[in-house]
Amino acid sequence: MRRFFLIFIPYIWLLALFLVPFLIVFKISLSDIALAIPPYVPVIEWSDGWAGFKNFLSQLDLENFVWLTQDDLYWKAYLSSLKIAAVSTVLTLMVGYPIAYSMAQAPNEWRPTLMMLVILPFWTSFLIRVYSWMGILGKEGFLNQFLLWTGMISEPLQIMNTPTAVYIGIVYTYLPFMILPIYSALEKLDASLLEAAEDLGCSRLSAFWLVTIPLSKNGIIAGSFLVFIPALGEFVIPSLLGGSGTLMIGKVLWEEFFSNRDWPVASAVAVVLLLLLIIPIILFQKNEQKSREMDQ
Repeated sequence: MRRFFLIFIPYIWLLALFLVPFLIVFKISLSDIALAIPPYVPVIEWSDGWAGFKNFLSQLDLENFVWLTQDDLYWKAYLSSLKIAAVSTVLTLMVGYPIAYSMAQAPNEWRPTLMMLVILPFWTSFLIRVYSWMGILGKEGFLNQFLLWTGMISEPLQIMNTPTAVYIGIVYTYLPFMILPIYSALEKLDASLLEAAEDLGCSRLSAFWLVTIPLSKNGIIAGSFLVFIPALGEFVIPSLLGGSGTLMIGKVLWEEFFSNRDWPVASAVAVVLLLLLIIPIILFQKNEQKSREMDQ
């Protein structure tokens, strides 16, 4: 009975906070836009029961999903989001792996302090952290003032409202999600394996590539998914740091819901985005399951 409740509670959580909202959004995506409150005409009413469902199947209309394939804005936004999320994930890995490796190599008494420094940004509001980057990257911001003071540049750089600012914001925001899984994997690394590799003729660099990197693969995969998945649907960072020139599906989704008031099309955009995210989520779950089996 205890095992039943332990399994039952997570499923209730997923049902209440994932499946039910998804069904509501999917229902809206099949509706027609209307000048009303809410701004759509539902094609199915749950109160009609089985008769209403059969009527819905006979009048099934996927025009909102077809519209997404006909307007260049949407598929370009999806591709742009995939590109930005993928590049940001690679950049975050390049920055996060050396930090995680240094933490794993640090003396034991220093590791809790270093861990606290990594998670310290979470103690501050996400919006405040993004707004702070607006002050740092602006033409009159700290970065330009510092570069002008050192003489490295003669005039302020235009960093704000560019893809560069978006990459900086995403890497900074999601860096702890990359560091922590990699650090967890590196912390368990047996140092005797590196010593054995060096005894067999490997240089320290070769031992790192042949031993350390493969043994930290699970942490790399987990961190990459934890960065890529939320970055794909990011809205706040591209809106505040990227400006109108940065095209991401999160911004398109917001504009359809709140500016255009086209809830059916916005819901269709959300459904397609969720289907795109299901693939990396399933891969992430399989990787976690494989990692747990290996630990056992």
